[in-house]
This record gives sequence, structure tokens and C-alpha cells, in this order.
Amino acid sequence: MSTDLVSLVIPGRNCAGTIRQCLGAVVPLMERTRLREIIFVDDGSTDDTAKIVAEFPVKYVAGTGKGSGAARNVGWREARHSLVWFVDSDCVAEPDALDLLLPNFDDPKVGGVSGSYGIMNPESLLACLVHQEIIERHRAMPQRVDFLATFNVIYRKEILAQVNGLDERFLKGQDAELSWRVMAAGYDLRFVFDSRVKHYHPSHWRSYLHTQRDQGYWRVWLHLYHSGHAAGDSYSSLVDHVQPPLAMLAVVTSPLLLFGRLAWVPAGIVTLLLAAQAPMTARLVKRLRQPGYLWFALMSFLRAFWRGVGMSHGLLGYIAARFSRSGKTEC
Repeated sequence: MSTDLVSLVIPGRNCAGTIRQCLGAVVPLMERTRLREIIFVDDGSTDDTAKIVAEFPVKYVAGTGKGSGAARNVGWREARHSLVWFVDSDCVAEPDALDLLLPNFDDPKVGGVSGSYGIMNPESLLACLVHQEIIERHRAMPQRVDFLATFNVIYRKEILAQVNGLDERFLKGQDAELSWRVMAAGYDLRFVFDSRVKHYHPSHWRSYLHTQRDQGYWRVWLHLYHSGHAAGDSYSSLVDHVQPPLAMLAVVTSPLLLFGRLAWVPAGIVTLLLAAQAPMTARLVKRLRQPGYLWFALMSFLRAFWRGVGMSHGLLGYIAARFSRSGKTEC
């Protein structure tokens, strides 16, 4: 049975509104679990984050200001123990979140283990829609998976060193990219649904959709650098992945609405995109028995367009970067 000790790494930037609750939940774990060290990596905060962190018995480390992936790399390299637990600064760990993950490391083939979410702001409709979709997807995930998110995950430090940590080029999606490289190195990944950290899910539509645009942008780069994953993974399916391109196809063909005989093309694409929202919407309404979750269809429909805009931008950026590099080579 593994008795390895744990270092917790929390990356954060301008998280004064949540970091006190985050640290207040994990510091007590040092007295009754194998958690022995908490490292907060400040990724360039300009608010009272540092002052609040100083209230707790944790190690404060200045990051490079290059994003959460870079901050996590700074953190795990500072860690003194063989297991590194990553928790986000806007998450509040439940008392048994760590203990439920650790037994998986009894198997030496296991390189990483992640858990699920709770919710800190259930008063927000948007936050509830986001949260319950995640929970629905997590409920369907097997124990052995091919993708781990970094909001509540443990990796062996030696494996992080072996694969050189997170790829700091990707400002979004670096958790998926790390998962793929750990699996390619020969290790298994596992998921524990009952291990949860409560999260402040997005509650404002504008910021949520802007984040989805960014997700789309970096997903293009991710899949162009790592082929073979576009058909889906343990968390998402091919239906999810085709929706943003389908949304952009609807935009591109929208001028055909002016031509009676061809108007069916964009109308058909939009109908297909709307139909793609039906299965998840129906599952949420059925499980939760609340008709308010019909709003999920609208949220997901709009999300497809914003992710599509990000993907279009990402594809153009990738092509421009390749062209620029080719030009320099020729010169």
C-alpha cells in the first residue's frame, strides 16, 4: 500500500475573492491526511492575493506571469514530496477529496488520478447549467480514462519530471495535452467521481462565452500538434467536437438564406446543430427534474458559435505561424 506523501500546488492570479476559502479548506488536511506541504504560486497578482495567502501556513512562490500551466510547473518543481496534488485557486476541496484519490496510487502503473466538482455558487443559473453538464459527463466516465483536468488532480512528481511537466505554449487545454503525454509514456490515468472540489463556476454570460472562444482557439493548436484525439475522449464525444465547425458552416452559408431554393442549406445546418443539444438537455431535465435546465440547449447552442469563432482564429493563427516559419527558413 502506497504511503507516499503529498505536496499541494495551487496556481492563482488575482484570486483575492476565492483564495481564503480555498486555503481554509486544505490547510486542515495537513493534520489528518498525507498532505504535508502547500505551495501557492502567484502568477502575477495585482490585488490582495499575496496578503491573504500570508495568513496561512503555506509556501508562497512568485510565478512567471505566463499562465496557469507555467505556474503549475513552477509549483511542482518546488514540491518536496512524491505526489503532487493540483487544485485551482477558485476551488474549495471537500474534506475527503484527497483521501479518495490516494488509494489509486497503490498501483505503480497509475500516473495520475483526478476527481470531480461541487458548486460554490448555486444561486446562478449559468453556473448551475455549467456545473450540471460537467457532472452529467463525469457520471458517465469510467474509472480508467484518457483525460484528466487539473482543477483536482494528483500526478507522481517523477512522471511530471519525466515528461517535463505541462506544455506552457498552450494557455488552454494544457491539462489534456499533459494527459496524452503521460499515457504515451506508458502510465494509466484514473478518475474518482466521489472526490470533489467545489468550484465557482462562471456566472456571467459574456466572460463565459469569451472563455469558450479561447478554448476553441487553443483546441485547434492542441489537435494540430497531437493528432488522433479529435474524435473524442473520456469526457467529450465526436458530437461535441463537430458542433463548433458546424456552427461556422452555418455562418458561412447564411447568405444562402437570400436565395429561396438554397435557404434550406443554412436552415438545415442550424436545425442539425439544435438537434445536437437535445440528448444532453434531456438527460439533465430527466435527472434533475427541473424544467429550468431546458436553458442548457440555448447555452450549448451559443457556445458552439463562440468556440467556432475561436477555432477559426486558431486555424488562421496556426497557418500564419507555419507560413512565417517557412519564410524564415527559405531566407
